[in-house]
Amino acid sequence: MQTQKRQYQNMEIKKAEFVISSPSVIQCPKDTKPEYAFIGRSNVGKSSLINMLCQRKGLAKTSATPGKTQLINYFIVNNNWYLVDLPGYGYAKLSKTMRNKLEQMISSYILQRKQLVNVFVLIDIRHEQQQIDREFVDWLGMSGIPFCIVFTKADKIGPVKAKQNAEAWMKKMLDTWEETPLYFITSAEKRTGRDEVLDYIEEINKTL
Repeated sequence: MQTQKRQYQNMEIKKAEFVISSPSVIQCPKDTKPEYAFIGRSNVGKSSLINMLCQRKGLAKTSATPGKTQLINYFIVNNNWYLVDLPGYGYAKLSKTMRNKLEQMISSYILQRKQLVNVFVLIDIRHEQQQIDREFVDWLGMSGIPFCIVFTKADKIGPVKAKQNAEAWMKKMLDTWEETPLYFITSAEKRTGRDEVLDYIEEINKTL
């Protein structure tokens, strides 16, 4: 594993640009480049993480208002893969109609999009396992969608507690899962986990 880690280390992000915001899977880009989708509950720090990964401060718009992302946002990275910013799930203050619309948009994209290679599910590392997150990852598993878990905001609790929380979260999955998915511990603030996430994407890209 050590040699493999060195082989893929430090994918260099030479270029990252916003491409399009699509209101439905039908209006997503028509090309065949691989897509890596990022999703999580509102306020999980998704935009900050995307900006940190791409090293572009204002690339994904951060907002003080949760539930702001309501479209499928595409960013092209190094001209050869898409980072896809999906709407957050479970934001209670949206109307039921809007919540249903977003859920439909998210599930259509995840289930129908052939170019989707992997989903990164973002979880706030400070909290115990929430039902809404667990239901979402269980649904991905039952649907046969490849995914990883990305724990965010690790800087808020320090490395030791972050590791404990992440391990406890994953261990809880074993009540119904035979094997748990890969996970990453990140902090947009401290740039923790950036190389690991990008290495993983690079590793997959090399197999496509």
